[in-house]
Amino acid sequence: MPVRTGKQYIEGLKKHPRDVWVNGKRVDDVTAFPAFRRPLERIAHLYDMQHDPAFADVLTHRVDGETAGTSYLTPRSHADLVKRRKAFRLWAEATLGMMGRSPDFLNCTLAAFADALDVFERGGKQFAENVLRYYEYARANDLMLTHALVPPQNDRSKGPGGQADPFLHLGVVRETAEGLILRGARMLATLGPLADEVLVYNHPGLTPQEAPHATVFAIPVDTPGLRQVCRPPYDRGDLDAMEHPLASQLEECDSLLIFNDVLVPWDRVFTYKNVELSNALYPDTNLRQWTGHQTAVRAQVKLEFVTGVAMEMARSVKTDVHLHIQEMLGECINYIEIVKSCIARAEFECETTHRGTVRPLFQPLMTLRTYLPRVYPRMIEIVQTIGAGGLMMMPSAADFDSPIAAEVEKYFQGAGTSAIDRTRLYKLAWDLAGDAFGSRQLQYERYYNGDPVRTTASNFLFYDKSACLNLVQKALALFETNTLAAF
Repeated sequence: MPVRTGKQYIEGLKKHPRDVWVNGKRVDDVTAFPAFRRPLERIAHLYDMQHDPAFADVLTHRVDGETAGTSYLTPRSHADLVKRRKAFRLWAEATLGMMGRSPDFLNCTLAAFADALDVFERGGKQFAENVLRYYEYARANDLMLTHALVPPQNDRSKGPGGQADPFLHLGVVRETAEGLILRGARMLATLGPLADEVLVYNHPGLTPQEAPHATVFAIPVDTPGLRQVCRPPYDRGDLDAMEHPLASQLEECDSLLIFNDVLVPWDRVFTYKNVELSNALYPDTNLRQWTGHQTAVRAQVKLEFVTGVAMEMARSVKTDVHLHIQEMLGECINYIEIVKSCIARAEFECETTHRGTVRPLFQPLMTLRTYLPRVYPRMIEIVQTIGAGGLMMMPSAADFDSPIAAEVEKYFQGAGTSAIDRTRLYKLAWDLAGDAFGSRQLQYERYYNGDPVRTTASNFLFYDKSACLNLVQKALALFETNTLAAF
């Protein structure tokens, strides 16, 4: 089938009821559940954009006689990378960069896997065939995927094999003729209740004794025995858009996946009991270059949005005439431009594989993986600083339609900005930088790319240090000569 419409996406969810729990109650139909309604509509809108003549040329491409999403495109030129970036940006703009698990993210993961079949062949030819077949299936059916990579936070001093219960962390119970039986749990499945399928793989670091946990696979979220326990939603479906413009529209439900002896068919298994391969998956498939490209573009849009909010707040009360406010806004602009430059370099200096495909350069995207978890909290701090007490002292929407409306309109007005417009702006900023929705966004970005300390350390461990060290050797050569010949 060609790319789906939003209606087809929602109908697909209706056809496949899943075991989802929210606030101690089972959700029988996720498409009718109030807390999921508006995020569902937002995702459906992304699918509808693929059919809009204004966006279709960017958001889709032709493959095997069918129309597929651009995020599934295997790039073979710099122009293909640019097309992918433009597609990422269109969807990011449609969500203000706030949805970290829009469908294009996992589509990139599958495309990376399909471009590295030789890596999966190390575990057996059948696993590589499974990966390719699944990639083609997901692309043909325009699936919405989530993923879960992290074990629940039990005893973090021990790995999967050292837990009091070996199946606190997801592992294989036994093999059957039909496939593997898995038990345990994984987090954090963002938009899990609204996904069609879940892709499960591992962060590097498994030990040889943890082979039962070294499994990579994908299954539908309605697979028997698979349960999702969601965190309490920030929007239960009753938030007023005036009071919470972001939380009421862009909430991403997160869930813990519990596997109660779930059958994973053999044709959905991509790696099994191969610790070495599981640990090598990130670097050897170059996964981070594929997903990092999408992540960086979404982050750029998000930083632009945050900066715009800060600018508008300062303009609304004319604090943007003060030097220290101008400095903070200039700082935000610097962050945006650095992200844009890293993206441009990653695309321009793209790497060509032995298969004739191309991928963005690793180091600029890896730099952003370590840069963004530090930049985003700082930008939120700037929003809070510029907003100051005004973020906490805004009237309610009901105040504008009450006996005190005249006073509200008088005392909450800005500098050339009406009280209602200033209130809307500051409530937008509070949703972004102060309320539960904004706090979740902050925590999400801090750990979006994994442990920021470990990620930054790996930047040092795997960096090509030759240019830096060669300069040191040239400097040390000065001890042996009094001429410039050492250079």
